[in-house]
Amino acid sequence: MPVYNTVLLDIDVKETRRYAGLNKAKDFDEKLIEEACTEARLLAEPRGIWQMYDYEAATQTVLADPPFPIQGKVIGKHLAQAKKVIILSASVGDAIEEHVTRYFSDGRYAYSVLLDAAATAAVEQVADAMEKAIEPKVAKEGYTMRWRFSPGYGDWPLDQQPEMVRLAQSEKIGVHLSDASMLVPRKSITAIIGLVPQQEKKEVHTPNGCAACDKVDCPSRKMSDTK
Repeated sequence: MPVYNTVLLDIDVKETRRYAGLNKAKDFDEKLIEEACTEARLLAEPRGIWQMYDYEAATQTVLADPPFPIQGKVIGKHLAQAKKVIILSASVGDAIEEHVTRYFSDGRYAYSVLLDAAATAAVEQVADAMEKAIEPKVAKEGYTMRWRFSPGYGDWPLDQQPEMVRLAQSEKIGVHLSDASMLVPRKSITAIIGLVPQQEKKEVHTPNGCAACDKVDCPSRKMSDTK
């Protein structure tokens, strides 16, 4: 049950701009974006947790107790060579969300959106840092990591989120599901990482990030993935 704690030294301004839907906006006040990133960094309570499981690619099944059959062709192809998987959960806590709600109630709508976007960028940075921490550990065991894949990407249904929360043991870092099966705190994620034996690794192209998702009209979609 590896628990991951870290400190955010900064929050990516460019990613915050993207999550706020401002990629095509001109003459937007950059100082306001930077202010939101700074506040989000000070409010964030970054933490994560991850577990390793055996994986049966032929049936797309995580061999947990009870087993977890994964639905979706895209995720199945992505994990086709995996023998094990990492299931992780990351969060930046709920303090940022409380401030987002307060700013919106006070009529500071633009800043509320920016702070929300900065929180999204922050939780993704926590997950990125977790991957970097995990990679040398699994390399020692003879595995190469695939990039992380979350419910909602491609054709992997969000209704499998409860199993991800269960297998990551997300509750140990304060992450749970609402009655509507949404992650709480809202700025939290779950993801799966395929572990491929190094001697069996083949260069097989699969969509990465936004390119794996069929929501092509998403305002947060990376520009490089729309070409």
